[in-house]
Amino acid sequence: MEIERKFLIRSLPENLLEYQALRIEQAYLCTDPVVRVRRQNDEYILTYKSKGFLSREEYNLPLTEESYLHLRKKADGIILSKTRYVIPLSDDLKIELDMFDFPYETLRLAEVEFPTEEAAAAFTPPDWFGEDVTHSPRYQNSTLSLFDAT
Repeated sequence: MEIERKFLIRSLPENLLEYQALRIEQAYLCTDPVVRVRRQNDEYILTYKSKGFLSREEYNLPLTEESYLHLRKKADGIILSKTRYVIPLSDDLKIELDMFDFPYETLRLAEVEFPTEEAAAAFTPPDWFGEDVTHSPRYQNSTLSLFDAT
């Protein structure tokens, strides 16, 4: 079970470059339900996500590079790419700050994953976080992949 809250970013933390950065590319084979393939640095993953916003089922399976590239060709919509900064928040929480490439180069989203829904509800975000968009389908990556530049 994945329990996470998602926020727009008001301003970037000053020491951002001190944190681990991951290069991510993800392609959606289906958006209802969500089935995606992801390259995260040199790791390849197939993910299934059930419907939901704050809480939903999530299953990850490892892929080879060859299977990732094969499935990537079958993507619906655009392939998203971004840099993810992993920022420790406490012993058991971390912020995953996503800075997207074209066509979302101005979009900055932070996700925080929680052990329980109660912990998610009690969370007080840092000052540099902006609007809580957890329940907005507009900011789900599967929705962003449906971008049409025409």
